[in-house]
Amino acid sequence: MKLLRVGNLGAEKPAILDNGIIRDLSSVIKDIDRTTIGDDLINTIKKLDISKLPQLNNNLRIGASVSNPSNFLGIGLNFLDHALEQNLELPKEPIIFSKATSSICGPNDDLIIPKNSEKTDWEVEIAFVIGKKGKNISLAEAESYIFGYCLVCDFSEREWQKKRSGQWVKGKSSETFGPVGPYIVTKDEIKDVYNLNMSLDVNGKRMQTGNTSKMIHKMNFLTSYASEFMTLLPGDIITTGTPPGVGDSMKPPKYLKKGEVVTLSIDQLGSQKHSVV
Repeated sequence: MKLLRVGNLGAEKPAILDNGIIRDLSSVIKDIDRTTIGDDLINTIKKLDISKLPQLNNNLRIGASVSNPSNFLGIGLNFLDHALEQNLELPKEPIIFSKATSSICGPNDDLIIPKNSEKTDWEVEIAFVIGKKGKNISLAEAESYIFGYCLVCDFSEREWQKKRSGQWVKGKSSETFGPVGPYIVTKDEIKDVYNLNMSLDVNGKRMQTGNTSKMIHKMNFLTSYASEFMTLLPGDIITTGTPPGVGDSMKPPKYLKKGEVVTLSIDQLGSQKHSVV
């Protein structure tokens, strides 16, 4: 199933996509968040005749797929071809960084270039959403903690990320730097999550082309690994890295400017479109 949130910022309704029709789930759950995400939600929806749920206007704004997650984590240098384009050694263990949850926005919201930024860059990524609380999760059990998958653009300010001392979170956390969606696809709907094509364009020109088969550390392992260091909670988003083609690796480097348009997509996970302002 494809779960989404639609409506004006701060007033989104939970919804489900039914053969292209957006149907209102607000009679079933108040929101798609840490209190509702999990197997119980899937089981409840499976018992419904969703064709009888109220239809919502398909022109409504689509919000972030998860409301107010406790954690928004990223994995650095986790695609083989991206690490090679940057001439960097593969990390011996996954690089985990945080993105501020205040960076989260909808899949078609404007990208706001932050004040004093000169190196805002793009990264198309597949993310997964945690479905239940876990700590020290075994690799064998890890898949049962994954609720579903979604599209994320990990917008990044490279000067702040690399040159401003400290953790990557500085360059990853500006407002609108974390668009999530358009929807969460529950894991039962995707037969092979490691064979999905990924792409990103700027002003209609292809910048990134990749496939999830190039992911170094797979999602079950990342779930288990991250839970060694923190308690994972329902609704937590972990975005897993990007294929080659980021602006910072181009010669000369290219960064986003006001007036440009970024579009991105992943097979079965939908697409995003952002006007740069």
